[in-house]
Amino acid sequence: MKDIAQEINRRRTFAIISHPDAGKTTLTEKLLLYGGAIQQAGIVKGKKGARAAVSDWMEIEKQRGISVTSSVLQFRYGGYCINILDTPGHQDFSEDTYRTLMAADSAVMVIDAAKGVEAQTKKLFKVCTMRGIPIFTFINKMDRDARSPFDLLEEIEQVLGIETYPMNWPIGSGKDFKGVYDRAAKEILAFESVGKVGTKQAAKIEAHLGDAGLDGLLGAELHAALTDDIELLDGAAYEFDKDKVDAGKLTPVFFGSALTNFGVEPFLADFLRLSLPPAPRNSDHGPIAPTGDDFSAFIFKIQANMNKAHRDRIAFARICSGRFERGMEVTHVQGGKKIKLAQSTQMMASERETVDEAFAGDIIGLFDPGIFSIGDTLTTAKEPFRYEGIPTFAPEHFARISQVDTMKRKQFVKGMEQIAQEGAIQIFKELGGGMEEVIVGVVGVLQFEVLEYRLKNEYNVDIRRQNLGYSSIRWIDNEDIDPKTLNLTSDTKRVEDFKGRRLLLFTSDWNITWALEHNPGLSLSEVGR
Repeated sequence: MKDIAQEINRRRTFAIISHPDAGKTTLTEKLLLYGGAIQQAGIVKGKKGARAAVSDWMEIEKQRGISVTSSVLQFRYGGYCINILDTPGHQDFSEDTYRTLMAADSAVMVIDAAKGVEAQTKKLFKVCTMRGIPIFTFINKMDRDARSPFDLLEEIEQVLGIETYPMNWPIGSGKDFKGVYDRAAKEILAFESVGKVGTKQAAKIEAHLGDAGLDGLLGAELHAALTDDIELLDGAAYEFDKDKVDAGKLTPVFFGSALTNFGVEPFLADFLRLSLPPAPRNSDHGPIAPTGDDFSAFIFKIQANMNKAHRDRIAFARICSGRFERGMEVTHVQGGKKIKLAQSTQMMASERETVDEAFAGDIIGLFDPGIFSIGDTLTTAKEPFRYEGIPTFAPEHFARISQVDTMKRKQFVKGMEQIAQEGAIQIFKELGGGMEEVIVGVVGVLQFEVLEYRLKNEYNVDIRRQNLGYSSIRWIDNEDIDPKTLNLTSDTKRVEDFKGRRLLLFTSDWNITWALEHNPGLSLSEVGR
């Protein structure tokens, strides 16, 4: 029987976050390549015949070259068991990323060396800091024209408010990129361009800065610049502090090029050495230690129809404590009953294989007959507890959705409810009403396109969409208030979500202020819990 503490200590579970096009999917692929999880790196927007990245499994993702759902990818490397949560970079799918970050123990932030910190990076970074998780930074595309590394570090510090410590330092960029200098090992990793896919390892050269021999390798100018840069870093930059890394207050920074595979393996080795194994999680019974005897997990994502060959729903569960065994009986805390976890899988994007055991830190897929919701807790503890809920973020765009063919009512309702339970959209209806008139709320407008695409392709339903003029939504916190009695402006709409929580839809911030002023004691929230 495996030692639980030892197994958990080997686990590393992290999310990769970035702005679109910073190279997140490419970095993910190269990490999988090292773990032997894939044999060949493909390029998402590559030429015809180039294999699409394994993490982008939905057809619409392959067509557009973007990630619209979070994938879970597991591989083993150097004695570690690694779970990567690959998140959508596109801002229209940020809510899926927020939820995924709740399941991660650390985050890898990918930054484009030419563009620096971009809008979506700021948003995602904010969620990481809310949770205080360690953040590792990979500055990508150094083999293209890049900004000054000092400017990039300063921007990370100023815009994101986190200290930086460069683990390595770039030597030139673009056509003049010669490699990186490893500050701890005092070695140069020499860069050789080996074509687009780039699976060749970089040569390590022991480097004594100032040695005349380095002039031949780097050129006198780059050698002098590197010597000056390292002297400046050693004298004036932040010092390395592991406690600050663990608290998410200092980010180790690595420079490289994921597409050409340069600097990826040294990054992976340092990441595994510095990142933390699974930590205790907060619950309504206090912190739950990962090495506890009782199995426990929470659901952070639900996905229907991942594979047309499997017309089913998979609930993604992050194991927080103990050992999972297939067929075990657990308490579904929110449902208030015991269930058997007979069908369990581990994921490689849309590929799945049955898993017989897993440990705290692992992500498993559970067959969902329609009983799970995002945030649900599963446990074998005699005294069941609940993990902290995953917040629902307020959508910003709203539309009235109806099916074209009234004979397909059943498929329409099923499709809408399933996609809403996944958290991809939020659906609202009239208070006490049915699904006759459905208002859909999304964080980004591209989600409407995904909804339309999925209803047509997975449920064979065509829909009409009428965009609505609402811009804000608020949950009503007061249990004792009947929304029908509220004094509201004529263009404010009273609705409920599919969990029965009561909300108000507003066309402007002025209307929100009006509602609060004219209804003493009314409490409204931007986040549903």
